[in-house]
Amino acid sequence: MFRLVTQRSAWRGLLSIWSKALLLVLAPAFLALGVTLPLMRFESFYVLKSDASLVGIVAALWTGGNMFLAVLVGLVSIVFPIAKLLLVTAESLSEDRNGGPGWVGRVVPHLSRWSMMDVLLVAIVVFATKTSGLAQAFSQPGLWFYAGSSLMAAVLHRWPKAAPRDV
Repeated sequence: MFRLVTQRSAWRGLLSIWSKALLLVLAPAFLALGVTLPLMRFESFYVLKSDASLVGIVAALWTGGNMFLAVLVGLVSIVFPIAKLLLVTAESLSEDRNGGPGWVGRVVPHLSRWSMMDVLLVAIVVFATKTSGLAQAFSQPGLWFYAGSSLMAAVLHRWPKAAPRDV
């Protein structure tokens, strides 16, 4: 009986390690796809169609003379999520020596709040577009990849730490 329980916990631990490793690989890949692929497709009067990706939006804002807004959207939508993924990875791979969260564990929640701001911005744009009646907005794969990356980063941040081993 003891051997069966030990085997189950070993399998559970192995599954947990592989699941975490898979999320650590997929989250940055999904973020890269979410930033570069079109987020939304806007159709106005069924004649004009335009796709918008985050990189394209930031570039259009910059070339259009809205440098402050381009920097703000770039920071909140691209730089902060990349920094959050790097910190979550560091948090996942670090050993917990003191029993509490280190500085990385204290920084990630604050960074998460600011990196989710772009979701609110996209929601406001879609709401304004749909309610004005000027255009119809349709989600594209970039939005789903971006959302998937955000969810994976949240799961990784909340992932329970492994119990310390006595060596």
